[in-house]
Amino acid sequence: MKPSHKLLFVLCPMLVLGFIYYSSGKLHLPVWGQKPQLEADIALTVGQIVGSVYDKQGFLLKLDGQLPAELTYKYGNLSEGVCKPGYAAAKMTAIYPNSHRFMKPAPMFLDRNFRRLAKVCNYLPPFGFKTQERIIDRILTATKNYGLGEDLDSHGCKRCIIVGNGGILANKSLGSRIDDYNIVVSKDVGTKTTMRITYPEGAIQKPERYEKDSLFVFSAFKPLDFKWLRKMVFKEKLRGTQGFWKSVAHYVPREPTEMRILNPYFIQEAAFQFIGLPLNNGLMGIMNIPTLGTVAITMALHNCDEVAVAGFGYDMNMPHAPLHYYETVKMSAIKERLLSDTARRDGHGSNASERTIGQPCLPF
Repeated sequence: MKPSHKLLFVLCPMLVLGFIYYSSGKLHLPVWGQKPQLEADIALTVGQIVGSVYDKQGFLLKLDGQLPAELTYKYGNLSEGVCKPGYAAAKMTAIYPNSHRFMKPAPMFLDRNFRRLAKVCNYLPPFGFKTQERIIDRILTATKNYGLGEDLDSHGCKRCIIVGNGGILANKSLGSRIDDYNIVVSKDVGTKTTMRITYPEGAIQKPERYEKDSLFVFSAFKPLDFKWLRKMVFKEKLRGTQGFWKSVAHYVPREPTEMRILNPYFIQEAAFQFIGLPLNNGLMGIMNIPTLGTVAITMALHNCDEVAVAGFGYDMNMPHAPLHYYETVKMSAIKERLLSDTARRDGHGSNASERTIGQPCLPF
C-alpha cells in the first residue's frame, strides 16, 4: 500500500469530526420548540463556558480529539485493521459534551413502529413524516425488512465509510481500501456498495447503473416524494412529474425487500443540532437543508463503531479542478449549483397546513 493511501485512512476519523466541527461553527444554534426545564438548565450551564471552551453548537473550540488514557490504551492494544468497539462514540464524547444526548440510539431506517419516533412525528418532511403515516405504513408492509440485512445486523462491531463524489477522489486508487469496510455508503469507486441514499430527483435513472446488491435507501424532502417511492415499490407507472424540480427515475431495479426509508431524524439533527441551519419553524426553506453526505455521516455516527469519510471537501482555491471525480464540471460551478438546488427544493416544499393522518405520536 502506498504511504499516502495509508495516511489518508488514518486521518479519516478526524476528518469526520472536523467536518461536523467546522460546519457547526458557521451559524448559531436555533431553539426547536420549548425545552424542558432540565434541558434548558443544562444548556445554560454549557452556555456559561461557551465563550472560552466551546462554540455555539457545543463543540470544543480546540479540536484535538484526544481520548482518555484508558481508552487510548484499550484501542492501542488492538491489532491493526481490527474494528474498535465504540470508537466513534468515544471520539464524539471527547469533543462534544452534549454527546450523552446525541449517542442515544437512533435506528437507521423506519420500521412498523415508526410512530414511536416522537422527535420526528410532529414535523413535515424532510425533518419528519407528519401527514405521511398512511402511505409509509403501506410501503413498509411491502418492504418487510427494516435493517441492513441478517449478516451486517449480526456484526458486534461495525466499520463504516461514507464516500462522497468530490473531485479529490480522482486518480487516488482507493477502491480496495474502501472495500475493506463493513458498510460502504453511496459511492462509485471500489467494488462494494452497501447502500445508496437518494431522493426522487437524485435517483439513478438508468437501471444498468445500479449496483447488484446494494440497498436502495430513500430520503424524503417533501410529501410528493413518498408518492414517488410508493410507485417504485409497487412497480406502478409514474404518470407525470409535476412538483419535482428536475426529471426523476421512472423505475428502480430493486425488489421491495431491498428498499428502506431513512429515519428523518438524521436530517433534523444534522441541520439544527450539528450545523445550526435556520429553523424556519421546522419547515424546509432556503439554505436549511443539509447535504445527504452530512446526513449520512450523522446516521453513521449513531450506528457505527468506526466512521471514515472519503471524497468530501472542495478546494475553492482551485477553480479549474474537477468538482466531482466522475465528470468534467469545474470547482468554479459549486456556488451557483448549491444555491440553485436549495432554492428549487424550497419552491416545491411542504404545506404547513396539511392535516395529520393516522395515529398520534407515541412517546419513547
